[in-house]
Amino acid sequence: MANSEQVLASLPIFSELSKADLRKVERLMTPVTIKAGRDFIVEGKPGREAFVVLEGRATVRKGNKVVASVGPGDVIGEMALLANLPRNATITADTEMMVEVLDRRELVALLEEMPKLTMKIMISAIKHAHELESSLTA
Repeated sequence: MANSEQVLASLPIFSELSKADLRKVERLMTPVTIKAGRDFIVEGKPGREAFVVLEGRATVRKGNKVVASVGPGDVIGEMALLANLPRNATITADTEMMVEVLDRRELVALLEEMPKLTMKIMISAIKHAHELESSLTA
């Protein structure tokens, strides 16, 4: 089983956070069981939360095309936490899954209370965007 704090630390948007900061974010997470066969993210729908996969597997589809599979240690929808963008794929649980859910509203409330944490996340997101841009132009 994946550890949600370790998974959070591996995400580009949280890469600048200290262990104490990561624990604050982790406390906002809610464990949820997702039944096999359920579409728990639907392409085009608003994205208001991210999922850290602890157990189980799911299939990622864009339109009718399978584009990926996700499992323990994967994070789904982390950019929705910051940008509130529509989902760009549909994700269906292949097996029963145990996930930790991080809700955008709760994260935003924490960030409003802790400006230094907000700054760290902004720096991480900008660094990640810069790395992506650099890799596309290289």
